[in-house]
Amino acid sequence: MSYGMADLSKVEHDEACVTYASLILKDAGAEITADKINELIANSGNEVESYWPMLFAQLFEKNDIDELIKNTTAPGSGGGGGGGAAAAGGDAGEAAPEKEEEKAEPAAVDMGGGDLFGDDDGY
Repeated sequence: MSYGMADLSKVEHDEACVTYASLILKDAGAEITADKINELIANSGNEVESYWPMLFAQLFEKNDIDELIKNTTAPGSGGGGGGGAAAAGGDAGEAAPEKEEEKAEPAAVDMGGGDLFGDDDGY
């Protein structure tokens, strides 16, 4: 399912317009200023709340847009998936011995509820 600009809320629309304008300026090698962002947005036939261009211009004045993109698109540091199984067939040298998986039985845990419901019949 795809969404167009018309499907966005006013805030989402404004943020998207200012983001796209900032990226266009960056790609063109131009300085990212509130005036230039406003000019691009007006030329595209869009309007945004007046604070958005100023907010983005100040953001990119203090931060490198390339670094912001790299930091927001970098993969997380969560545990990666395990390695894939080796392909069948072929001689890959000495095969590693297979490990037997041990299935642990869940331990019975006394939750300390005591006689919670008024009878202690052991159910």
